[in-house]
Amino acid sequence: MELCAPTYNLSLVSPTVNGNHARRRRRDWAVVRMAGSPDLAAYEEGQLERPKWAGDTFVSRVVRSLISFKPLYSVLKLGARQVFISTAEKKNIPWRDMTKEILESDVYKELETVENPSIVYPDYYLSPFHAYDEGNLSWLAAAEAEAATMSMLRRAIPDGSLEEANKIMRGNWVKEIEQHHLQYSGNSVIEDILDIGCSVGVSTRYLADRFPSAKVTGLDLSPYFLAVAQFKEKERVARKNPITWIHANGEDTGLPSKSFDLVSFSYVFHECPERAIIGLVQEAFRLLRPGGTIALTDQAPKSKIIQV
Repeated sequence: MELCAPTYNLSLVSPTVNGNHARRRRRDWAVVRMAGSPDLAAYEEGQLERPKWAGDTFVSRVVRSLISFKPLYSVLKLGARQVFISTAEKKNIPWRDMTKEILESDVYKELETVENPSIVYPDYYLSPFHAYDEGNLSWLAAAEAEAATMSMLRRAIPDGSLEEANKIMRGNWVKEIEQHHLQYSGNSVIEDILDIGCSVGVSTRYLADRFPSAKVTGLDLSPYFLAVAQFKEKERVARKNPITWIHANGEDTGLPSKSFDLVSFSYVFHECPERAIIGLVQEAFRLLRPGGTIALTDQAPKSKIIQV
């Protein structure tokens, strides 16, 4: 299901449990296709189920073997970073300037207010990721996250400005969530929203802007990402309902059952192993109120653009 762009999927699910089905825990699923935008090229599938470098293909096995050799991995990592940064800056994304602004700010003060020192990280989260030796557990990864997100949007929408790309991708995303909830929910009012895997809060802020009367919570495993999210939110005009930031594992949030009308995953699953995805979805259903909505949006492995 395409997210108004040639590379992304959106699934909206409203599980409902009525009296007849409650004991058997049957759920009625409503999954919708996101409406297209005239500003975008049509979604086009490639010839493969996923890119050659993903999954368990010969190419992916070769890539994994190469990067397992640490001296070679270090060289490849450095080269990849330079390509990412230079490509972004050619598309008018000021990657280095944005990163410098964060790293030279007072963001570090936010860490102690958001970090949960008792958290136990899953093994997969402690591995090198996105060319960072510490994965998402570093200030550099957090400082570069928003620029990387902008670069992702420009890949999906190469024409037009960053503002237009955000309006198309994020704007249409929250619009479809609202329309779906109005159509399929027994309670059309969205009072409580949880954004799992919120990173530095880009998706969380869009949700808070779209639903200003709702209490919005952004949850992530990286305290560094959350520190940046909280720091950037403080730079904005104060909201009537301030966003709450929680440092927790999305598979086991510790939050009360049936406490949210909307649970969102924005570009989270492509970064997770299968077992984590299962845990995240199970936790989302536990947290959802009857008639609530789970919104999943991510990269489409069948997209022709992704496979090129």
